[in-house]
Amino acid sequence: MKKLLLFGLSFLSIAVSAQTTSKAVVSKKADALEKQIIAWRRDFHEHPELGNREVRTAGIIAAYLKSLGIEVQTGVATTGVVGILKGGKPGPVVALRADIDALPVTERVDIPFASKVKTQYNGQEVGVMHACGHDSHISILMGVANILSSMKADLRGTVKFIFQPAEEGVPLGEKGGAEEMVKQGVLENPKVDAIFGLHINSQTPVGKIVYRPGGTMAGVSDLQIIVKGRSAHGAYPWSSIDPVVVSAQIISSLQSVVSRNVNVTENPAVVTIGVIQGGTRFNIIPETVKMQGTLRYFTADDEKLVIGNVKRIATKTAEAYGATAEVLAPYSNHYPVTFNDVALTEKMLPTLQATAGRENVLLRPPVTGAEDFSFYQQKVPGIFFFLGGMPKDGNPITAPSHHTPDFYLDESGFTLGVKALCNLTLDYMAMGKGK
Repeated sequence: MKKLLLFGLSFLSIAVSAQTTSKAVVSKKADALEKQIIAWRRDFHEHPELGNREVRTAGIIAAYLKSLGIEVQTGVATTGVVGILKGGKPGPVVALRADIDALPVTERVDIPFASKVKTQYNGQEVGVMHACGHDSHISILMGVANILSSMKADLRGTVKFIFQPAEEGVPLGEKGGAEEMVKQGVLENPKVDAIFGLHINSQTPVGKIVYRPGGTMAGVSDLQIIVKGRSAHGAYPWSSIDPVVVSAQIISSLQSVVSRNVNVTENPAVVTIGVIQGGTRFNIIPETVKMQGTLRYFTADDEKLVIGNVKRIATKTAEAYGATAEVLAPYSNHYPVTFNDVALTEKMLPTLQATAGRENVLLRPPVTGAEDFSFYQQKVPGIFFFLGGMPKDGNPITAPSHHTPDFYLDESGFTLGVKALCNLTLDYMAMGKGK
């Protein structure tokens, strides 16, 4: 028994030593790639493309993966690229994901590689900008592909590199994003056992990684409410059923969904109306008012509760005034909760801590933003974490946020993302499938 125990301890020591060695190798390779990663990022930043339009971006990714000897699939979910790297030893299949699309935002940042691109989006001319950091995600994952392909002979399993289009959504009438990639079989052939993804954050200092087990980003449904009344001259409101007044009452009443229906001590929720449209002239009461908004929640039960109460309040309030309300939720998009598998997060947390330093890996509160990485997590266990992209002397309160013209990233934090994704992959493989 003593000999068996000593053998087991010896084997564990060898395994730990091997993992420590692999992290040192990864760190050295990532540091050597830093200038290339930044150069890639700057090129993608200067040439951004909207969802389902990432033709140039996808072409660069595919060509680079092929140059590394990685099997490449293109045209997945319109413009997605998938690389498959088969290791020299048997083991699990790990997927790594980067989103590749930009946003309809006109850049204001004074940098040499600022975007000057303009295009048409939903019938309007818009600027195009990587205002959420997807350019850094692409470059980080290309760096990971470089490092892991150089370790192919010793790789204990297979890696799928998923470069996904249209995370920010697509124009009305189109399909795209993670949901479409899953439908087209990106998690099959070979079947993925676990998936890892990251998101740069402009309000988290470089060198930091933040994470949360369970619900980490909100599920989201967009919302449309069409209120129909009876039109009349503005001087004779008693002849109308005024949909503007009805809509005002609906908006006010919807605030009670979170404050009076959701148990906010367990999970947060959001009900926001962002658009209200009605009328053509100051002295005409319109027949119809249209509202659009967003709903956020962190559990399937709260999703049902929030949507159910929004529909009930809108329709019954309209009925009380003699009007009608048609409620569509979801209207055009729906993302599930981004849910980090609790057991997998617990198992892989030491890897993140060993990579960034225990003091630099921080537990964060849930985020009411949404991510379509959640569609992958519905099918396989996954972890989605955040990577610091704010200068160390920056202020999280005043640092420009994502999706704004002034969005800015400190590029010195990119290599930590490369190291984290590489080490998560190698350590998961070392643990073995199902362990």
